[in-house]
Amino acid sequence: MVSVNSRSESKLFQPLDIANGKITLKHRVVLAPLTRNRGTPFTHSTPEKPNRIWVPNDLMTEYYAQRATDGGLLITEAIPPSLEGNGMPGVPGLFIPQQAEGWRKVVDAVHAKGAYIYAQLWHSGRANIPQLTGTPILCPSSTPWDDPDDEFAYPPPHSNTRVKLADYPPSEMTVSQIKSTIQDFCRAAKMAVDAGFDGVELHGANGYLPEQFLSSNINHRTDEYGGTPEKRCKFVLELMSELAKSVGEENLSIRLSPFGLFNQVRSAQRLETWGHLCRELKSSHPKLSYVSFIEPRFEQILSATEKQKFLDSWGMSDIDLSPFREIFGDTPFISGGGWNDTNSWGVLEKGDYDAFVYGRYFISNPDLVERLRRGLPLARYDRSTFYGPLEDNSVGYTDYPTYEGNIAS
Repeated sequence: MVSVNSRSESKLFQPLDIANGKITLKHRVVLAPLTRNRGTPFTHSTPEKPNRIWVPNDLMTEYYAQRATDGGLLITEAIPPSLEGNGMPGVPGLFIPQQAEGWRKVVDAVHAKGAYIYAQLWHSGRANIPQLTGTPILCPSSTPWDDPDDEFAYPPPHSNTRVKLADYPPSEMTVSQIKSTIQDFCRAAKMAVDAGFDGVELHGANGYLPEQFLSSNINHRTDEYGGTPEKRCKFVLELMSELAKSVGEENLSIRLSPFGLFNQVRSAQRLETWGHLCRELKSSHPKLSYVSFIEPRFEQILSATEKQKFLDSWGMSDIDLSPFREIFGDTPFISGGGWNDTNSWGVLEKGDYDAFVYGRYFISNPDLVERLRRGLPLARYDRSTFYGPLEDNSVGYTDYPTYEGNIAS
């Protein structure tokens, strides 16, 4: 057992500078980016003209405000920068004024609690179906889904039947499409800063478009964007450089999963590829706000034991994030993947990481920071309500009580 005094004196509750010193966090318990699918449809949806755009709403504002603490950092759910980048229903983007207005309300509510908030920008790439976006599905290469029986998570609009991803192979992006996609990200980043966000995080993990470029089993290009580990990094490096020009590198961060398998990433040359990427990022953008990495043994689709078998087969049985920590040096280094009230203690003191992101337990414990600080028991989460849209979107979203609220009831 960790005593209350030891908890409160933990480095977890000591200040941390990010954004090249512009922001000083008062603790290191960070809300992870969590897709929740609670947005409001932008238009009335019909079979002939389905709604394809969602906007933030008051319920979302309440959700983020519940988890905001003085000097704390929140990372938003993944936000698509374009219609074609939106990989799920109920996900508010950031490419029309009405979305920016909705996000501004979220930001204002978070700031009113003394907290900071970054917008995570995300493009689904091939992890999508054209029925949802009404656009071609883009990918570095026209690489079909590996598993012929794997279904998209949601039925197409106005349908009750899920479809197989392999039946809708993506289109290989032209160089012109690559450039225009980068500009979509930059426009969304500028909109985010204009809406008051404290910074922007690029979602470069979990098998979405940036990681699709990094992955040898998906990116089969033979031009300057593929063919070698260095060339497979070109898209992400270009994107980060343009984002840095748009909002300032001190307001920019990136999330990476060098050992991930989600969305059928089965890349070879992982250390070579992500090592080159990180060295180039550190060299070109030494003042990044922070970098965020997913732990090697954490996987959304596998247990730690199952994931270990993959690492063993790659000759990486003992791999950890230290190679990347060494590359980034003094850039704030955040770890995500399975942190909770039992394993968070005495880790930051070793210097391997500077902060932790918490996901599932932050869903069910809006007062997670205080529960960790005071040694209070954590409420269990309900996986069945992680993802909307639901008949009542508040269920499993804003209805989790604080510890004090639970006692009072």
